[in-house]
Amino acid sequence: MTTVVERARPFTSVALPGRPFPLGAAWDGTGVNFALFAVHATTVEVVLFDTAYDPEPSASWTLRERTGPVWHGYLPGVRPGQRYGLRVDGPWAPHEGHRFNPNKVLLDPYARAIGRPYRWHPSLMGSVVGPGGEVREETDSAPYAPLGAVIDDAFDWQGVAPPRVPWEDMVLYETHVRGMTMLHPDVPEELRGSFLGLASPPVLDHLRSLGVTTVSLLPVTPVVDEPRLLDLGLGNYWGYHPLGYFAPEPRYSSNGPLTAVNDFKTMVRELHRAGIEVMVDVVYNHTGEGDHRGPTLSFRGIDNRAYYKLSPQDPRFYLDYTGTGNTLDPGNPYVLQLITDSLRYWVTEMGVDGFRFDLASALARELHDVDMLSPFFTVIQQDPVLSRVKLVAEPWDVGHGGYQVGNFPWQWLEWNGRYRDAVRAYWRGDPQRAAELASRLGGSADLYAHNGRRPWASVNFVTAHDGYTLADVVSYERRHNHANGENNRDGHQHEVSSNAGVEGPTDRPGVRRRRLVRRRGLLATLLLSQGVPMLLGGDELTRTQQGNNNAYCQDNEVSWFDWALDDEAEDFLAFTREMVAFRRAHPVFRRRSFLTGRLRPDGRRDVSWWQRDGRTMTAADWHDDDPAFGMLLDGGALAESGPPDGAHARAPRLPGEVDVFGEPLRDDTFLVWFHGPRGGPVVMPPAPEGIGWRLVIDTDVGLVAEGGTGPVVAAGARQRLVSEGLSVWLAVGG
Repeated sequence: MTTVVERARPFTSVALPGRPFPLGAAWDGTGVNFALFAVHATTVEVVLFDTAYDPEPSASWTLRERTGPVWHGYLPGVRPGQRYGLRVDGPWAPHEGHRFNPNKVLLDPYARAIGRPYRWHPSLMGSVVGPGGEVREETDSAPYAPLGAVIDDAFDWQGVAPPRVPWEDMVLYETHVRGMTMLHPDVPEELRGSFLGLASPPVLDHLRSLGVTTVSLLPVTPVVDEPRLLDLGLGNYWGYHPLGYFAPEPRYSSNGPLTAVNDFKTMVRELHRAGIEVMVDVVYNHTGEGDHRGPTLSFRGIDNRAYYKLSPQDPRFYLDYTGTGNTLDPGNPYVLQLITDSLRYWVTEMGVDGFRFDLASALARELHDVDMLSPFFTVIQQDPVLSRVKLVAEPWDVGHGGYQVGNFPWQWLEWNGRYRDAVRAYWRGDPQRAAELASRLGGSADLYAHNGRRPWASVNFVTAHDGYTLADVVSYERRHNHANGENNRDGHQHEVSSNAGVEGPTDRPGVRRRRLVRRRGLLATLLLSQGVPMLLGGDELTRTQQGNNNAYCQDNEVSWFDWALDDEAEDFLAFTREMVAFRRAHPVFRRRSFLTGRLRPDGRRDVSWWQRDGRTMTAADWHDDDPAFGMLLDGGALAESGPPDGAHARAPRLPGEVDVFGEPLRDDTFLVWFHGPRGGPVVMPPAPEGIGWRLVIDTDVGLVAEGGTGPVVAAGARQRLVSEGLSVWLAVGG
């Protein structure tokens, strides 16, 4: 147990009454109103610190006003920049779920900025195990506790408006603020690893050249680094261990923690100016305080029983649907308010365009079961701000029944884990995978074509932060996570991956070429699928994590983007840019409605599927061991279809695809041959209203040629395809 340090109590006074709203610290130009939800507390104090280095507060103000469950008071003369914390007292009764400890200075859950960043110290522990069991730890944590800071929300947005990219046009780019810029040679050294570094001209130029529409940032709120990681010289790099939900992470600031708010807003403004949306990853399913053995930093000390899901059998312990030790309880209306207030704040004050919800199924749990009619979704749906932004769910958690792909409400997009596994399995050469791949190519209608959902409900991805990079998917069959300090037991045990015959790095030309062709095939599949494609940041640069599929704690070269590219990496970067541009140029690959394959009144089909021998696929063909098949997308079938000539005037019409202005869309017709791990000849099918086909994309050589290249191949002709490749053919008219 840490030695108790006796301190002189600071100046103490009673705050003016103030108001119970808004929650948090609100500056009005002459002072600050403080309001805190703490229904089971008996005493609340606001403690003020002059600087981040002060070991003890300079003043303490008691909030004696309580309206309902909210304690509040007004402190005249307090201004933006003031650092503050809270002391909250109440019953110490872990067996009833109460863990109040007035010796601990706590972070305001509504703090808009961090005045003193988190740093581990034993005094942050709220309890210790004594001879008679768990007892309250008495050391004053004031010298080490993370602090909030009062802010002024004013910011000059310079008239820059959000891009508001249509859903069907989105190309997501998942990246890490720090990792993307730490090694970039053209980003000023003082900006590397920061919000402003991500908004610097070299990074903006790269994102624009890729053609991505929306960056999806890993968590940007303050992070708790677990002591175990600190002992190993590591930290929580990804950020999925939150300390609070309003303030930006101070480590990403340009000049100390108090600049983080304006730095974040500047980053959003400059990305918007470049035509790029900003989504942020939010972690409302748990906090970084961990299980009952974790530190007391904020929620646990403010009102443990109110904020967390506790075990009904023994409230000393937490229900854990997240694998992190605790689960927030959105069934409590004030926890739900915290979440929605935070979301609205990031939209209205920080300028973001949407959110990706980590372990979103946990937010839909009532006591135990996932319920898509839970209050969380009801509140989001009716909210005038949140119902209009982009909402992406990670549709699972670690609890029973947590895998909910395809089951979220219609307003939500979902990370489609089934897409990832199907595409990887096909390109690995697993048998009888063609049928599921075809379903995923078409937008996963089996999962999303209900309740009025559209193809963009499926966020398609082959790689994400959690797992291998694209280069590692084709280079490793076993995880290599020894650097994480868990004896290689962490991370996914079974990745759907292959190594082309050699585990890890190799100089063998044949293996390297096979991996490159497979990477091109995976990337091209992603960008030719209906739905919203998501690229993992750095995949375009051939980034590797040396087989680490759980690099959550690697704030180093394992995770940072390497911008020094060899010729092979430069070629793959060019191929990525060309593939994104090809998708953007052709609406037949980013439809607003699902493919049906039905025969239209004008004799066309929006999609047809072809065997390698020139026949249309039958149900039996999909279960054949031959992985090769063709997908023919008829660009003429995008338009509205009326009755054929001579048909009855009342023959049905089929609505067509239109753009956001309601203008009809037409496109070229394309044939995509997937020939997986085998090559061999195929017979080219008829080209609608054309004389044949011309090659436009070939993953074997990295070709992307908008108008096509080479001679026209006639319908019925035999064409030899290279193994492990994908090729796209353009219908050429007569």
